[in-house]
Amino acid sequence: MAETVDSLKNAQRQVDMISKYLDVDEGILEKIKVPRREITVNFPAKMDDGTVKIFTGYRVQHNDTRGPFKGGLRYHPEVDMNETTALAMWMTWKTAVVNIPFGGAKGGVKCNPKEMSEGELERLTRRFTWEISPFIGPDVDIPAPDVYTNPRVMAWIMDTYSIIKGRAVTGVVTGKPLELGGSLGRFEATGKGCVIVTAKACQEYGIPLEGARVAIQGSGNVGGIAAYYFDSMGAKVVAISDSKGGIYNEKGLPLKRAMECKTKHDRFIPEEIGDCVAITNQELLALDCDILVLAALGNVLTGENAADVKAKMIVEGANGPTTTEADLILEEKGVIVLPDILANAGGVIVSYFEWVQNLQELLWSEEEIATRLQNILERSFEEVLKISKDKKVSLRMAAYILAVGRVAKAHELRGIYP
Repeated sequence: MAETVDSLKNAQRQVDMISKYLDVDEGILEKIKVPRREITVNFPAKMDDGTVKIFTGYRVQHNDTRGPFKGGLRYHPEVDMNETTALAMWMTWKTAVVNIPFGGAKGGVKCNPKEMSEGELERLTRRFTWEISPFIGPDVDIPAPDVYTNPRVMAWIMDTYSIIKGRAVTGVVTGKPLELGGSLGRFEATGKGCVIVTAKACQEYGIPLEGARVAIQGSGNVGGIAAYYFDSMGAKVVAISDSKGGIYNEKGLPLKRAMECKTKHDRFIPEEIGDCVAITNQELLALDCDILVLAALGNVLTGENAADVKAKMIVEGANGPTTTEADLILEEKGVIVLPDILANAGGVIVSYFEWVQNLQELLWSEEEIATRLQNILERSFEEVLKISKDKKVSLRMAAYILAVGRVAKAHELRGIYP
């Protein structure tokens, strides 16, 4: 893509844009625009052929004023400090907008997990955990799965940290396997949460969900799960993609066959699926549809392509998929944008439930978790919507006014010491 996007400047600019709506000391706002701690580690891991390779890992701890740092850990070739810092800041706003007692953090290792064996990934994970172990813990910083990490990776982190501490510490990470203290409902929480928020928004803005044409960029834990929930609610998933490209059928995809193909071949093969044609990710963004779900990576809608969007509503399943330039274009076009810090908060909400269960040695049923998740997301949407109407701003601006206001207020109440 021709346009270069600075994720951190984008995140900081979003705070600047809503500052006029808050009665907050300017110094407090400047404080919460920068992270508390940035950790970079360069560490060795042994490859299967016996060679040693040096990897670079990051953990950015943005804010813990309202509770322990919380945020995902991704393995990706393009992981860098700039994006990790932006993601940590967005995590702070996400936990604040849904009002759970966490701060924000993010981490990652610059690697290509698709080219690594399970043994190599385990050795990399355990060594990275060792390197950041002084900075994480159940009451300090709780990592979780993100891009190309999963419950197995969380199990390795938990085991390594527990060995260091000399006892089982289940609460050091969330998103763990059920057998190690994971929570029911965690795997599908982010994708399901996207659909819960979308359903509320459709109800508010008069867009019938039944029969709605939905295009989804991304088919992993967020996009793939969301596709199933949209389908079960009567919407028509007309397009879905992964990093290699996507498929499209204006009348609705044969979703079950498509996802079976993706599971089997790790990509969508139109000839094998049938009743669909191949499209690129850029083409998917410009499809004539009712709801566009962005569930891949950040910065996919920019000032260069936002004008091509034909969807009535955009749902941000990924973190930071829309730049501030794109936001202005979409607002001018009258496109409803459900912001990431609200739309994809389902994952961190159920992570919070998992953490609570670990600390108190509880086990909630799937029904309890589903009810709690829905209640928190629907309440949060209503709070954001009220601000949007009262101040005549977009849902994103309203979400930021709510989230940044809560964090700033916590700073003011705690004070600056000494």
